[in-house]
Amino acid sequence: MSRFVHFQRSHRYFAYRWDRFFIPHWGLSRIDKYDNLQLRENGMNILVIDAQGGGIGKQLVARIRKEYPSENIIAVGTNSIATAAMLKAGADQGATGENAVVVACRTADVIIGPVGIIITDAMLGEVTATIAQSVARAKATRVLIPFNMCDTVIAGITDTSTGNLINAAMKSLRQCIGY
Repeated sequence: MSRFVHFQRSHRYFAYRWDRFFIPHWGLSRIDKYDNLQLRENGMNILVIDAQGGGIGKQLVARIRKEYPSENIIAVGTNSIATAAMLKAGADQGATGENAVVVACRTADVIIGPVGIIITDAMLGEVTATIAQSVARAKATRVLIPFNMCDTVIAGITDTSTGNLINAAMKSLRQCIGY
């Protein structure tokens, strides 16, 4: 069976590998029933949620993949750009949108992302009430990164670099996983 999917787009002909099932430029996705990515059986399900450009999620996924290669990383973005960035960083699976967050929160053991994922209308309106509710009500442990952005000020948080906040999140994740 060929590992390539071919798309006809205007006058050009493109071929993409099936294992790279997300094509952000066209919003197309394809997972073959024989070639789809299987989650590791013994690993924890770590759900990374991000919005806008996916920069924070991309950094988180890269660090989690580097430090915990046996864990399952599921990347969910509120838009396709965020999802694509996290998939390129090494996530096992990825999805986009409100319903994807709802479904992924059901099976996650740990949810990690910016604090805005639990605040309705945060991240310039990309976080809906349903997304915030799903994350807040999930049985998973939540590791939230405090950013003072989008008209949300968290008392006690000083202007710390993103790198330091990511390091603190990874330390918290390490405690949740039990390494």
